[in-house]
Amino acid sequence: MRPLSWRPDTVTPPWTYPLRRLLAAGLSSTSSALSRLAQHLAVPVVPAVQRAPEVLEFYAESGAPEGALYLDGKLVGYLSGVKRL
Repeated sequence: MRPLSWRPDTVTPPWTYPLRRLLAAGLSSTSSALSRLAQHLAVPVVPAVQRAPEVLEFYAESGAPEGALYLDGKLVGYLSGVKRL
């Protein structure tokens, strides 16, 4: 049996190899820059705010305006002739 010698395959890269590496690096950096720009320009998603249900209030206590109707603590009108609900 005869011993086989092993040596790495010495293939010279084509003449376009440096150009391809330069273009790949340029495309990669351009992609990163465009990604950062897109993140900067993106409109942030605002979560929908859960509002509490509206509360209609009528105060028939002493000192309160008679017949006053309040919606969420704001005066919205008066009920004429009404003293109690």
